[in-house]
Amino acid sequence: MPHLPASSALQRFRVVDLTQVRAGPTACRQLADWGADVIQVQMPEHMRGDDTLGGQEGSDYQYTHRNKRSITLNLKEAEGIGVLKRLIAGADVVVENFRPDVKFRLGIDYETLRVDNPRLVYASISGFGQSGPLAARPGFDQIAQGMGGLMSVTGLVEQGPMRVGIPIADLCAGIFAAQGILVALLERETSGQGQWLHTSLLESMVYMMDFQTSRWLIDGEVATQAGNFHPTSIPTGVYKARDGYMNIAVFGSKIWERFCEILGAPQWVSDERYKDKMGRSVNRDSLNAEINRLLAAQDRAYWIERLNAGGVACGLINNMQEAFEEPQIKHLNMVKDVVSAHLGAQRLVGQPMQLERTPSTIARAAPRRGEHTEEILTELGVSAGDLARMKSTGVY
Repeated sequence: MPHLPASSALQRFRVVDLTQVRAGPTACRQLADWGADVIQVQMPEHMRGDDTLGGQEGSDYQYTHRNKRSITLNLKEAEGIGVLKRLIAGADVVVENFRPDVKFRLGIDYETLRVDNPRLVYASISGFGQSGPLAARPGFDQIAQGMGGLMSVTGLVEQGPMRVGIPIADLCAGIFAAQGILVALLERETSGQGQWLHTSLLESMVYMMDFQTSRWLIDGEVATQAGNFHPTSIPTGVYKARDGYMNIAVFGSKIWERFCEILGAPQWVSDERYKDKMGRSVNRDSLNAEINRLLAAQDRAYWIERLNAGGVACGLINNMQEAFEEPQIKHLNMVKDVVSAHLGAQRLVGQPMQLERTPSTIARAAPRRGEHTEEILTELGVSAGDLARMKSTGVY
């Protein structure tokens, strides 16, 4: 079938997805979920590398590549590159995450492609950037987590550096690339010109360090691991009630006073050790121990109801099953249903932002490799005879 837009918001745009693994496919998924015609270009089955996130029928691949069409092209053959260039000539966006030199070697870099398509928005995602001493290095999520500083502030001091439990550098690089593409498309409405934009796992990770970067750049303070407790707002972190752990966040002096009253410790408000932010920082360990002692008298539900009623933010710490049983998450309708022609009914998480007039949905399940090759080539004007010849000679 032709393009089946997941939203009307971006349905006028065509995106050529030359990416593999996670960061690039994430960027393209963002665009596909908002209606862009994303065409995933992969090598033919007999030439494929390990680019499928655990296999095309796996849950990871299904989640990452929904709402896309798939075409196979042999980019090691001149005719395959030629067909790709024809496809790009009519596209609005190209997204690639080759190592920086590969696109030049293949002749599909921005400067080459813009000759035939000056309105092209060309997005590159790499491990470390398009230039510089590390540009040619392979980049992976955990490497960027470490080099960007995240692992140095995550986990407990006695346990050493700790990675985050999701591929946050990959995901952020993909989301930032999608944002950059949208900015470039908006700018194109004024200038009429496309442009090259690029980001990397390392840049995204440094940016995501947020206030930790300003603590160093402005205050000269090197942040360290704070475990489950906020490094500057105290008390904020993981505490233990009678039936298990919960998060509590106490921000500001008024909230601190309410917290003390609800917990049954109004004397803390005037206690020299705890009455101000500096005192609570210096005496963090003793304060946390006293909080846990008082919380142990009741279950989490008791404290969560009373603390939230008093304006003190708190909540359960859920595993994935518990998260999807959370009434508020159910209410937000984040889980979408789609039917895969190959795998049957699926449930996937949709976009985390809602556009009331042009909502996003999951219009089609992830395609199999090359599922739409002949359909898309026919749209390009390739004849039935040429399709048969190209297939027989391994062009797709």
